[in-house]
Amino acid sequence: MAKNEVPKGEPFDLEKLQTLFEMMEKHGLTEVNLKRGEETWKLRRGPQETVSMVPAAHAVPQAVPQPVAAAPAAPAPAPQEAAPAADSGPAIKSPTVGTFYSSPSPDDPPFVSVGSKVSADTIVCIVEAMKVFNQIPAELNGTISEVLVKDGEAVEFGQPLFRISQG
Repeated sequence: MAKNEVPKGEPFDLEKLQTLFEMMEKHGLTEVNLKRGEETWKLRRGPQETVSMVPAAHAVPQAVPQPVAAAPAAPAPAPQEAAPAADSGPAIKSPTVGTFYSSPSPDDPPFVSVGSKVSADTIVCIVEAMKVFNQIPAELNGTISEVLVKDGEAVEFGQPLFRISQG
């Protein structure tokens, strides 16, 4: 029998399975896929969310160029220019594209809110990307002065999520 070959019909090694779950928890992983020979393990922890990919079907017939062509005539750029002028303090930005969640689950309170004191390692939210829940640290010391996105809202890479007042 080869070194990586597992005898057929043997039960799973529950101690190894428990160790794997503990490692997933320690490193914040929500899903692991392992394969050795014909044996495959797929482990997932936490809530399983379903993501509807309906926008892809609507994106082509939606005629995106028409709204873009109409946008320069509209006063849309003025509010975007006004927003940076109102900025007060540094921002915590999204490190990835995904969905913003202010709490670990819908029944839990938000990680932070306006007035919350944070340090560089304080988890302020979760950004879910491709069914992976990424905990986002503040990376700054200070006080949350503004929450810039709503729970469940799609966010872009580098998009400001929170405003911080330092000191």
